[in-house]
Amino acid sequence: MKEPSKEEFDAIVVGTGPGGATVSRELSQHGKRVLILEWGGNEPVRGKFRQMSQDCFVPGKSLYITKNLLAMVRAITTGGSSLYYCAHAVDPPLEMLKRYGVDITKEVEAIKSIVPCAPLRDDLMCQAGKVFLESALELGYDCRKVNKYIYQDKCREECDLCLLGCPHGAKWTARNFVDDALESGATIVNRAKVKAVIVESGKAVGVRYGHENRRREAYASKIVLAAGGIGSPLILRQSGIDGVGYDFFFDPLWFVWGRVDRVTSGRGTPMTARIILPEEGIVLTDHNMPHLTKAIFDIQGFKPWKALSFSNMVPIQVKVRDALSGHLGKRGWVWKGLQQEDWKKLNSGFDHAKRILENAGARGIYKSPLLAAHPGGTVKIGEHLDADLKTAYDNLYVCDASVIPDEMGLPPSLTILSLGKRLSKHLLGLDQCSSAGVASTAEVLA
Repeated sequence: MKEPSKEEFDAIVVGTGPGGATVSRELSQHGKRVLILEWGGNEPVRGKFRQMSQDCFVPGKSLYITKNLLAMVRAITTGGSSLYYCAHAVDPPLEMLKRYGVDITKEVEAIKSIVPCAPLRDDLMCQAGKVFLESALELGYDCRKVNKYIYQDKCREECDLCLLGCPHGAKWTARNFVDDALESGATIVNRAKVKAVIVESGKAVGVRYGHENRRREAYASKIVLAAGGIGSPLILRQSGIDGVGYDFFFDPLWFVWGRVDRVTSGRGTPMTARIILPEEGIVLTDHNMPHLTKAIFDIQGFKPWKALSFSNMVPIQVKVRDALSGHLGKRGWVWKGLQQEDWKKLNSGFDHAKRILENAGARGIYKSPLLAAHPGGTVKIGEHLDADLKTAYDNLYVCDASVIPDEMGLPPSLTILSLGKRLSKHLLGLDQCSSAGVASTAEVLA
């Protein structure tokens, strides 16, 4: 494609995760000229471990190891981490956001009307998920089936490819919204590494990025950074905004396995039921995964003999709400250790999981090494952004997990999708139209 020229676009969106994909879709469907810049590729989803490892396990790009030897993973590809997520839709923390002047109640319902969002049918639940649900209910836990971003008519029984990127089109990901944007006329440049925002007289007017070993520039009247909890603060720092990338969360977790003889298949959709313990800051879900993925965790945890066990294993994910702490290094390295309270939550979560597994008749219970997901809170609303997600520079906005002001301990995708919907209304002037009856869509982003 030809190099974008000055004033060629109404908006530039950096990143294609839930936030960037939503903004790109909404603006392009309202006739705006949108340029999407994505660091990763856009290869077809094959549901293969090799493809996932190329997108998620590149040290210093998509994989970071903390001082607690905790692996923090993100996906660098079109659709971001949603390509490999477990499609678990959790209602946003509405009251927490309202304290910062952000009300996304209407946007949540709007998103739910666009994307699939419902509990998985019983016939599609895996054996391990049913065992987890039944055992937890027997013990008195408030365990419920979860909403899933899944087109259930396309979903297949005993398929375990969610974590590898669903090749059947059953799992909704942010790529769906990117495709909608492209169909509405948006332009995407893949393998474009954004370096900094171009600022003139306190206003963002474009971005500098590398593509095909060349330095390039693109210009627009609105810039939206949606490069994730690590990418967005790094771009802001290079653009002259200091103080971002500190005191953040990243949802530490581990998996707990137990052998249950009546389970005969280890394959199936992960995260079909959950327990939320809000006072403790702990979430437990069933979590089937491909055999190779489990084997890697077993080897990393110095239990290689466990790698042979798969078909009758019941895995439970224990995720906790960690304290805000740490900072990002200059190149994105995650300098964050777990606090004493975080360890208490993780150990308490293990005890809950062990109790549920033992009640189900499990033997040989053990846990995996630590992981982390969902880095966020690095460019917080109320500290670095106003209620409209605008930075200190005019025309420059952020919309991804980095904007969430307080730790959640829950998958943030529905929150980010809804924030993207709200930001799009603001950029299009639709929030002004609904409240004051002024500023038509055609007059905005001119």
